[in-house]
Amino acid sequence: MANGVTVGEAADMVGLSVHTLRWYEQEGLVEPIDRDSAGRRRYCDDDIGWLRLLIRLRSTGMPVREMRRYAEMVRAGDETLTDRLQLFVEHRERVLARIDELQQDLAMLDIKISLYGEMARAHQESLPVS
Repeated sequence: MANGVTVGEAADMVGLSVHTLRWYEQEGLVEPIDRDSAGRRRYCDDDIGWLRLLIRLRSTGMPVREMRRYAEMVRAGDETLTDRLQLFVEHRERVLARIDELQQDLAMLDIKISLYGEMARAHQESLPVS
């Protein structure tokens, strides 16, 4: 990406809409994106990497307010490293708890699949042969 990519290309690369990318910038999740001589946004590799991180944080359930807080801490510099670490440790604990919940949900689904599979086989076997 020698001169960066357009907002549309960046949106395609990270799987978000153009509207969402602009909203991320408006909300302070992304620093203002550099613009070309015509005033169009040009996303560089670092911008794309940052967006991918934000997408992961969001997909793991981090609230936007915490994502914004994280972005602010990064911009504030190294004096926020301990706070950033704490933010990620706490978020990791929430992710692990959600994984545990999902594993319990999956176990219930497996029980139902097994039960209905057995019932369907028994039903098929009880049908008269034609």
